[in-house]
Amino acid sequence: MKIAISAAGNSLESEVDMRFGRCPYFIFVELEGKEIKGHEVVENTSANQTGGVGITSAELVAKKGAQAVLTGNVGPRAFSVFSQFNIGIYPVTGKIIDAIKAFADGKLKKIDEPTGPMMHHQYR
Repeated sequence: MKIAISAAGNSLESEVDMRFGRCPYFIFVELEGKEIKGHEVVENTSANQTGGVGITSAELVAKKGAQAVLTGNVGPRAFSVFSQFNIGIYPVTGKIIDAIKAFADGKLKKIDEPTGPMMHHQYR
């Protein structure tokens, strides 16, 4: 299973970024059972767009084949894209490696609605 994590940094030891659309990186992790088989760091080139960031970022995650997203918050536009592709969203905080372990252990609860408002022209 491939999962995507909104990341504040470019390693598994980085913190989960609380902003899905404006996070600087996405880390894609390939899980086989509870074991990490590999990971890829992708810069979020949409992070500094003036609008449509949630949609663009969610489309990137969907195109990379993620089946689940671990993030701090997700707005309604990104949530809509994930719903269309049947991608589960799991709110998390803390270190990415810990979030991955919690997901693999089945300790995270999938959300069924956006956790944040739609943002307009907000920058880091």
